[in-house]
Amino acid sequence: MLRLELLEIIRNGEGSGIEFKRDDIRAETLAKEIVALANFKGGRIILGVEDSGVISGITKPNLEEWVMNICANNVHPRLIPYYEEVEIDQRKVAIISLDMGISKPYVVRHNNREDIYVRIGSTSRIATREEQARLFQAGGILHVETLPVPRTSFVNLDKRRLEDYFGRIRGISDLPNRDVEWVQLLINMELMVETKFSEEVCTIAGLILFGREPKRFLTQAGMEWVVFPGVEKDYDTRDRATLDAPLVALWNRTGEQIEGGLLDLLISKVRQHASREELAEDHLTRRIKWDFAPEAVREGIINAFVHRDWTRPTDIEVCLYKDRLEIVSPGSLPNNVTVERMKLGLRVPRNPILIQTLRDYGYVEHMGMGVRNKIIKGMLEHNGKEPTFIVDEDRVAVKLWR
Repeated sequence: MLRLELLEIIRNGEGSGIEFKRDDIRAETLAKEIVALANFKGGRIILGVEDSGVISGITKPNLEEWVMNICANNVHPRLIPYYEEVEIDQRKVAIISLDMGISKPYVVRHNNREDIYVRIGSTSRIATREEQARLFQAGGILHVETLPVPRTSFVNLDKRRLEDYFGRIRGISDLPNRDVEWVQLLINMELMVETKFSEEVCTIAGLILFGREPKRFLTQAGMEWVVFPGVEKDYDTRDRATLDAPLVALWNRTGEQIEGGLLDLLISKVRQHASREELAEDHLTRRIKWDFAPEAVREGIINAFVHRDWTRPTDIEVCLYKDRLEIVSPGSLPNNVTVERMKLGLRVPRNPILIQTLRDYGYVEHMGMGVRNKIIKGMLEHNGKEPTFIVDEDRVAVKLWR
């Protein structure tokens, strides 16, 4: 690192990716800062600088070896940071640079304990239960969609949809005759799970896909639909509804849809407020003119469900404004996924059961290609306006423009 670059960092002070420390800190304290940054997006720990930004310099002998030993003995999984020293006004400063960890969650091992730390602003602290779940999910250790939903049972699933899925879609000819046989099948498919009290309850995936009134048991299972008259959120709305239904529709044996699912309810709302009938080119028949490409709306909603972070206790929001349709999915993108990589088709399945089931139905086609081929290409062909994607720590938003 160049001296001027380091001085600029010190001048700007501590932040979410920058931490100042004296070099006489305890090993477990340095391990805490390393773990918190690795569990976040990476960053730098600068040793030899006071919290105020005053450069005190490093004095500890064999400092680099000491840092590497901490990373080997106190941090798990093991990390190897980039270490360098820079001299400023005859005082040396050590910089420990860390990339975002790919084996989350990282823990501090100390006194026969393993503690998970996260970075919030310029502070490192113990992760909450929800934050730990997100880290396990980010590291691929936990698929939140397989977690149990308390107070549910087999009776809270729509048996008609289960028979349609396993019979017509999956081609199982000898479907279960008794509820206990159904439960065992669903446990094997991770749509239900047996708890430590020997109770069989629905998983998040099972309830989302096939549940009767899933929002009754899982607050984030539904979808908020709002129509605003202008271009900003307002108390005045033209339509507002909380949609609560199984994600998939119900078909008869001939493949004819006889009851819509959550996706169909939403498309019906969009059609009601963002389409109109007009004469076709033959001036004899009428056709529906959409304000947005239907395939882009459909793909955006499907992505919002199958890629969302189910640890977030908020609904997916679909808001119609005067100039756009906005789909907001709770939680950020999975590890190493950026907007540009998403557009190119990078595949990081956060909820593989949801994805596979919707692929079985035909809702999901070529994995990873929907954003480019349906949302972007669909809107460009529809009205020439490319969608806008916004990603932060709390949401992924897709804006389709009129």
